[in-house]
Amino acid sequence: MSDDFIYDVETYPNVFTLAVEHADAPLRWLFEISDRRNESSEICQFIYWLKDINARMVGFNNLGFDYPVLHMLVRMGRATPYQIYDKAMSIIKASKDEKFAVQIFPSDRIVQQIDLFKIYHFDNNARATSLKSLEFNMRSDSIQDLPFAVGSALDSDQIDVLKQYNQHDVAQTKKFYQQAGKMLAFREELMQKYPGKDWINFNDTKIGKEYFIMELEKAFVPCYEYGPKGRKPRQTLRPEIHLLDCILPWISFKRPEFARMLDWFKQQSITETKGVFKNLKATVNGFDFVFGLGGIHGSMESVVVESDDEYAIIDLDVTSYYPNLAIVNEFHPEHLGKQFCSIYKHLFEQRKQYPKKSAENAMLKLALNGVYGDSNSEHSVFYDPQFTMSITLNGQLLLCLLAEALFEIEGIQLVQVNTDGLTVRVRRSDVLRVERVKADWQMRTKLQLEQALYKAMFVRDVNNYIGLFSDGTTKRKGAYEWKADWHQNAGALVVPKVAEKVLVENAPIRETVENWPDRMDFMLRTKVPRSSYLQWGAGRVQNVTRYYIAKGGQPLTKWMPPLKGKTEWRKIGVESGWNVQVCNDIADATLPIDYDYYVERVEKLCLGLA
Repeated sequence: MSDDFIYDVETYPNVFTLAVEHADAPLRWLFEISDRRNESSEICQFIYWLKDINARMVGFNNLGFDYPVLHMLVRMGRATPYQIYDKAMSIIKASKDEKFAVQIFPSDRIVQQIDLFKIYHFDNNARATSLKSLEFNMRSDSIQDLPFAVGSALDSDQIDVLKQYNQHDVAQTKKFYQQAGKMLAFREELMQKYPGKDWINFNDTKIGKEYFIMELEKAFVPCYEYGPKGRKPRQTLRPEIHLLDCILPWISFKRPEFARMLDWFKQQSITETKGVFKNLKATVNGFDFVFGLGGIHGSMESVVVESDDEYAIIDLDVTSYYPNLAIVNEFHPEHLGKQFCSIYKHLFEQRKQYPKKSAENAMLKLALNGVYGDSNSEHSVFYDPQFTMSITLNGQLLLCLLAEALFEIEGIQLVQVNTDGLTVRVRRSDVLRVERVKADWQMRTKLQLEQALYKAMFVRDVNNYIGLFSDGTTKRKGAYEWKADWHQNAGALVVPKVAEKVLVENAPIRETVENWPDRMDFMLRTKVPRSSYLQWGAGRVQNVTRYYIAKGGQPLTKWMPPLKGKTEWRKIGVESGWNVQVCNDIADATLPIDYDYYVERVEKLCLGLA
């Protein structure tokens, strides 16, 4: 039995509640501070008991909100709900810098904290995810939104409802905690091996960066400058970057289209790295190569590409492309010197020594991959935009060199090119020539290509496709992906699941949809911010709502505030032209599914491929 306790708090002007549930045992606690009872002393005793047994408290955004509120209460010893609510509002209304200031440092916490929100990097704008959205993705029987508007004064009956809601949130947080076993185990190993950092609450990217920084400092490469206001990262700031200085001097092309692109790059000077390379394209052998800051891409579109007795589909990916580009070419942030490359290489070689599923292997992979992205972050010790451009420019040009050499093979077709590799369809009699091109490219670049064989590819475009490998495994991208990450909307999974069966197994569309066994795969989700609301039929529903397309259902509509300078609220249909059944409580899923909607969506994924 672990000593983890899942918790959540609710704050209103006249009531504060704290719900707690043991991670393993059926033990629950529920505390209240309101005009009708004040359990401040009981809360304090409970928190110090958790400290005495060396327990951990687990929450969702608890480091950013719940724990600072609870910490204040315990330090005061006794508080009114009004004092607690004022503290809560000061956190909610704080600026980004102020929010950081109110967080409690690990050494000052009364009880160790685990924040699932931070571990999964939901505090990143691109991955921002609420507990309600997770309830949908976890397929919970009940999805409950906050029952009363923030700032409301609650009566006695409403307080009882709030306490039930508080317990519901704890139960859902516990459910998500149970999904995080491997991530927590990995972080616990790091806590044991590398004490002194709050590894348990670091997201994957931060773990990688922190470990790399540790290795730099161990090698006496300073990463920070220290002053009276604390530390700030050492960086290389560049008012202007001449791309000629970034490009490997030995790169040259025979194909005029590639040569023109290379000349264009060499003539450019940039003052920022974001937003460059828009609509930059070279068409070679009828294939469009599209260049971008994150990498090159291009693809056949709306096709099925198959291997057979005459043709093979070969996928070539560069091993750890961006890290190895830096290692073999000694690209490095200028302020960190060439020692950066030595450490990069050491970490790459070190990773090979550990089993793939070990904590060390996972951490070293994060350390290797996290640096490139952070080199373009103005808050990072790795910041040097010329290093970023050296990686991304040469990464694209070297893949063009590979494509150019492969185009010398008569009849070869380029199916796709992406950030770290490409895929070709080639006569089996020419596979040996592909091997020779591969070997020559590896010798010139000092990089390694990993090879795989596809049985078939079902390609809508570069971002949406299914690849069926010769060993029977499957690669899915975009609209065909049905193993959604937690921060993604896992709605209507029946669509990509059936589409895959149709394309790979030649299953009939309508019959497969109508006989699909998992009702949850038909569920969809929509959400609106608190400034807006959702209307279903004539009534309102909660701001995060689960529904499915149903015969006999009602229209679902978003109502958004007026745009600046306007007075009318905006009405936006959800699934316009279709009626839905809302079922935040799954027991409400009583109407028959309207299969026509799902069949249409599957057809869009399947029937356009030739």
